[in-house]
Amino acid sequence: MASLPIDLSVFLIVFVRVGAVAMLLPVFSESTIPAQLRLLLALGLSMGLYGMLSEHVLPAVADDRALPGLVISEMLIGLAMGGIINLLFKAVTIAGGIISLQVGLSSVLVPDPDAGGQSTLVARFITVAATIVCMSLGVHHLWIASIVKSYAVFPVGGLPPAQDFARLAIDTIGQSMRLAIGLAAPLIAYGILFNVALGLAARMAPTIQIFFISQPLNIVLGLSILISTMGAVLMVFANAMGAFMQTNWGG
Repeated sequence: MASLPIDLSVFLIVFVRVGAVAMLLPVFSESTIPAQLRLLLALGLSMGLYGMLSEHVLPAVADDRALPGLVISEMLIGLAMGGIINLLFKAVTIAGGIISLQVGLSSVLVPDPDAGGQSTLVARFITVAATIVCMSLGVHHLWIASIVKSYAVFPVGGLPPAQDFARLAIDTIGQSMRLAIGLAAPLIAYGILFNVALGLAARMAPTIQIFFISQPLNIVLGLSILISTMGAVLMVFANAMGAFMQTNWGG
């Protein structure tokens, strides 16, 4: 029984980092998931990883006076990790918004609790589809593995490297934007060609009310191209997410 307070302190430190990451991870951080369920998920992950992580935490909790500082530093590390992973996942939502604009469905909005408001129907659909593909391919296992690997990269008791996290966040934002444009590239190319063809048609036949014809034609053609490229786009995103995790977090 004498070791019980030490075990509780170790579990608390493990829970702080694991819980902070879990609260910001894609899918698990959506506001559609009740807070109680997210808390249970964080507790379950902490219990499952306790055996592997306790040896990394035990030396740091020998001094009870250091416990408040450990809680703060572990929370900051967890929030930074979860936030950076979430930044890259936003690429698929950005790509969905670009695709919506190209196919003429940017005004079709649906509630999006994750975005804190509304997003386009196409963006929401692609985000849900990307979530399913990532889960089916086991990308979420890399998210969990990154938590374990983080204890070797960011030891317990040390201050979180704010400069490194800031640089990584900036790089991730740039990578997310590049990935979003790459995912939407087929529809961007289609949009350019369609609008050029529309302008030529309006010039060659000015008496035709071209804009009454263009909108339904744009939707039909755009959705056809989206359906034909959807599988490849989702696989590219899942592979990019997996490569990002293995490169940056050792997942």
